Amino acid sequence: MLTVHAAPLVLPVGVAAVAQGAVAVDGDRIVAVGPYDEVVAAHPAARVRQWPGVLTPGLRQWHAVWLLTRCYHPDPREADQLGDRPLWGEAFERLAGEMDAARRAGSVRRGLQQMLRHGTTHLAGRFHDPVVRTAVHRAGLTEVSAVAAPGILVGEPSLDPFAEGHDLPGSVHGPLAVGGRADLAVFDVPDEDALCAAGAGACIATVLGGRLVYRRR
Repeated sequence: MLTVHAAPLVLPVGVAAVAQGAVAVDGDRIVAVGPYDEVVAAHPAARVRQWPGVLTPGLRQWHAVWLLTRCYHPDPREADQLGDRPLWGEAFERLAGEMDAARRAGSVRRGLQQMLRHGTTHLAGRFHDPVVRTAVHRAGLTEVSAVAAPGILVGEPSLDPFAEGHDLPGSVHGPLAVGGRADLAVFDVPDEDALCAAGAGACIATVLGGRLVYRRR
């Protein structure tokens, strides 16, 4: 289905921002990026989704291997005991010894869901663990090379790709471009500076291969 995603500010990355912009998506591909009036006029039969804030390319999670293989993502039913943040280091090691395959697979799925809630569509690294590889494949996220990763993990691993001070070009998977895969994220902030300051926790929607896979209620 042809869909137009519109926002007060579209940040394609690599080219100028578009005020009152829009991205037209057909299937899993981007077919237009530009001013809202022009995009809608060129695609009059499209369904239109109006979003607040800024629309960007989907983000890249540089530390996905850490987050999915060396962290435990608690089930909401465990929140009273374990909290709601990823457990790593000694806390993870204590849990790992008593974790069966089903519990570990659940942690991986929840980690991926949390990444989608942070606008992430691409994961740096290669996943050799069958449990993780299968979950990533089913979720539809894209694995990309980690060769250009900005250094080793320092401190606590974060679900927020902006957490280590990266700017928008350093946090997205690549620019929005006609013919590219429709991986988008929407953030409830007024501009790029506010996005970098607020971080990916401001995400209100994630589009993965043209599918709306997360929408904040």
